[in-house]
Amino acid sequence: MSEKPERSGPQALQEPSLDEQIAAYQREFRDLDPQVEKVVSALGRLNRRMNVAYGRQLADLGISNAEWEVLKTLVLSGEPYRLGPGELAKRLGLTPAAMTHRIDRMAGEGLVTRDRDENNRVRVIVELTDEGRTKWLEAMRMATAFEEDLLQDLSTEEKGVLGDVLIRLLRRVEHTQPDAGGRLTDLD
Repeated sequence: MSEKPERSGPQALQEPSLDEQIAAYQREFRDLDPQVEKVVSALGRLNRRMNVAYGRQLADLGISNAEWEVLKTLVLSGEPYRLGPGELAKRLGLTPAAMTHRIDRMAGEGLVTRDRDENNRVRVIVELTDEGRTKWLEAMRMATAFEEDLLQDLSTEEKGVLGDVLIRLLRRVEHTQPDAGGRLTDLD
């Protein structure tokens, strides 16, 4: 029996190419559709690389991905960029305790404020600060530059087609696979 040489150095950590991965899978699982596997594996690898890039950008700004999600949710709520902690927790798929911890940390960093609702003193309101909005805008600028660079080799038409195809896939998976927060749709 011949032994495969062990990879060493930087190649030891590299994933096999998609073609190598598909060939290995086909050896072990003959029913595999190589076209489906190529698409799914490429999407998975692209997603991982993009998440690493976004994570680095956020780290450069001194915010975590968890904090980014809160900033984004407040911005998406529209002006005046405020929500109750319960609504934030629901939108992010978090427990109230986890949301409280996150809000405490972000308030300490000056990214959000947490105050009593003037109309209902029992209710707490979380509001985006100028510092939080500035961090969100900086993150958006960095992400936009990265995304434009990522897609620079695609024509306007190709970007449109790719976007349409990806949305079709997202709609398909939404019907059967809820996200971590139990939501079935990301597009509405």
